[in-house]
Amino acid sequence: MRDLLAGGAGAGAEPDRHAVTVRAAGGGWTAVGEPPVPLVYWHGQYEGPVTLKDGRALAAGGAGPLLLSLDDSAVYDPGPGTWTVTGPLLQDRRLHSLTALRDGRALAAGGTPGRQAFPQPTLGHAELFDPGSGTWRATTEMTETRNGHSATVLGDGRVLVAGGQRPRSLQDMLTLTTAEIFDPARETWMTTGAMTVARWGHLAVPLPGGRVLAVGGLVSTKRYGAGTAVGSCEVYDPGSGTWAQTGSLGAARAVHQAVPLPDGSVLAIGGEPGIAADDARLRLRSLASTEIYDVTSGEWRPGPPLPWGRAYHRAVPTADGALVFGGTESACLDVGFASTLRWTVGARHWSPEGPLVTGRWAFGATALGDGRVLATGGVSRAGAAAATTGEGVPSGAAEVFTP
Repeated sequence: MRDLLAGGAGAGAEPDRHAVTVRAAGGGWTAVGEPPVPLVYWHGQYEGPVTLKDGRALAAGGAGPLLLSLDDSAVYDPGPGTWTVTGPLLQDRRLHSLTALRDGRALAAGGTPGRQAFPQPTLGHAELFDPGSGTWRATTEMTETRNGHSATVLGDGRVLVAGGQRPRSLQDMLTLTTAEIFDPARETWMTTGAMTVARWGHLAVPLPGGRVLAVGGLVSTKRYGAGTAVGSCEVYDPGSGTWAQTGSLGAARAVHQAVPLPDGSVLAIGGEPGIAADDARLRLRSLASTEIYDVTSGEWRPGPPLPWGRAYHRAVPTADGALVFGGTESACLDVGFASTLRWTVGARHWSPEGPLVTGRWAFGATALGDGRVLATGGVSRAGAAAATTGEGVPSGAAEVFTP
């Protein structure tokens, strides 16, 4: 057993009263600075914190109590382990994309503003974060309003934004096939080839050679905010600017995770096989299964199953596999999981790591430049597990995982 130290206070700094260290034989989590926003939900796949070129982590937007969209913005410095409030977003938003650009800036695009409503009002507004001044400024509008979309940095530094949804009528949402590319140098958007399948809430994973794999997601097929999970997958070729269908998942997945593996394959993890609503209520049990995508054959095969199902979890790739942590059981959404699991390529089973100090779901996570992982935001208890009906219990202090 060993003590795990991460994100400790710098020389002369006052010790963090929230600091708690989880002891574990492998890796473990340490509670660090309290985020400036007490409760923030990051239900989307791309709205959580990102790691900037300078090594700090940026968090911006998301949903507060009653799913009110936020304009709060803050950076986490992994050196002293502290948060600093920065200039707010020009536009409050949730279900948006937040992307770290290669030139050091960050791009916030699209999303849903204001209070929870249906159909969801949807933005085409985009803005850029300057890490030097800690402020945001507007950039050119997207070619189409969208929320719940994916955002992926391509090999040349441009950003591919794909899918999502927007209002179609007063009763339902339109799931999008459209895609567009943001050029950071020119600050312009241009349309690119449309996806073969409409989807939102999907994962977009870079493949060897610069291509991008879209994995699962949702299609809005019913009224009043409901969507059905899909198992279809497709690959974007930046050379031709087109999408092509590839092998489908063995199980349809939404609110899942997908990460690249060291050999170029992709691991899809858990999620929900059924129906989700805008307020995050899910009706079916979470999946424990995983699947591995072979880039050569374009087919999926079963991967090592999780010990139990989970949704709204997070995963990051490691040098030899993947790390999965947090989440909840989607049939009830009452309690955030604290468990952390590691998988090494070729292993038949997942291995336990030190648990999160506080279980959480609908949270954000990002791999820091020094090999550690930051988890922040989310809710620890809700529904019947919360002290007050209808009020989620914040997860509290952010945490850092040290391998």
